[in-house]
Amino acid sequence: MDTLNYILDDVSPFDISSNIKDIQKAFNNLTYTHIPVKKGETYIGCVSETDAHCFETEKKLSDYQYALEGFFVRKNANWLDILEAFALHNSNIMPILNEENNYIGYYELGDIMSLFNNTPFLNEAGAIIVVEKGINDYSFSEICQIVESNGTRIFGAFVSKIENDKMQATIKIGHTGMNEIVQTFRRYNYTVISNHEEDKFLKDLQERSDYLDKYLNM
Repeated sequence: MDTLNYILDDVSPFDISSNIKDIQKAFNNLTYTHIPVKKGETYIGCVSETDAHCFETEKKLSDYQYALEGFFVRKNANWLDILEAFALHNSNIMPILNEENNYIGYYELGDIMSLFNNTPFLNEAGAIIVVEKGINDYSFSEICQIVESNGTRIFGAFVSKIENDKMQATIKIGHTGMNEIVQTFRRYNYTVISNHEEDKFLKDLQERSDYLDKYLNM
């Protein structure tokens, strides 16, 4: 995906010599969590809105250079790497540097998220299945093989949770063969976390439970 069309430059970086009161005023007029900062022509980091409003108004930004956050992405970065940078730094603005380390603009979180919204993972008709297995026991090649061996296309998959040596994978697949896919995952010792109406195994369990309740209440 081409991210270059999403580069913005309507917010100029502050110089490190800027007055704190000017930075606070800028944040009051913007919806961004951070604003880029330069020293001369060199990008040196971002100042956060939270920090800016804690700084003393009569001072200069140079008095708080230690508080700058030095995150950025390169001009040629993949959109997934850009999205990861947003998540890691809890920001909705991402400075962009070229190969010469010059600041050339920024990405806005909403624009990069829109790229994800346009992927087949979200906009193709299909179903979501979430499976769990030991962190050292799963493989994406096996997950793909399980889905495709049941005659269904896979639109995407990612690790959506890691906890207590277990990982959960979220998988977007075509609509066909859900029950067969669910049962195959179980045969390969995956726990199916998501609920599915087509899951014959769970239907049988529910029917047996209902029968037992009826028997006990006779």
